Amino acid sequence: MKWSVDQLKSFKQKGLTIDELVNVEELKNEETQIREITPVHVTGETSFHGNKVTFHLTLKGKMVLPCANTLEDVDFPFVLHPLETFVLEPNTSGMDYEEDDEEIHQVSGNTVDLVPYIKENILLEIPIRVVKHSSESDEMQNKSGKGWEVVTHEETEEKIDPRLAGLADLFNEKNDK
Repeated sequence: MKWSVDQLKSFKQKGLTIDELVNVEELKNEETQIREITPVHVTGETSFHGNKVTFHLTLKGKMVLPCANTLEDVDFPFVLHPLETFVLEPNTSGMDYEEDDEEIHQVSGNTVDLVPYIKENILLEIPIRVVKHSSESDEMQNKSGKGWEVVTHEETEEKIDPRLAGLADLFNEKNDK
């Protein structure tokens, strides 16, 4: 996903179409939440405006992240639509490029490499908290355990806590007198 400035300038008339798989396995080392990540399918096109090139990208992939409650693996598919704009030549007109809404990058050296920007967009997509949605059977299994059980509000009105059953008898004796 690297092009020289001259290569990009040659695409100015006919445009450049992107359709590649990018391996971003290194993100597992940079972000400890990412347990696995599939190769990212990058598609898109370019548009040229003066001495700038804008990449209109679509990034599709899947990460495996830990569940915030159970630390089990959770599949987290993502589809991103970033715009990355690069200035191919140094600014000689004195215009400020901050007038556009999207971020504009200066080309360092003679090449444009999209991979660092793809990685950055993926890292920004990681949610703060992911919770695994369980099926009803899993919920039923987690309603009780050793020495505990989950009780709904309706069940509390019907059931009397066995530890307090003696108090109910005490109140009945008091009302009989």
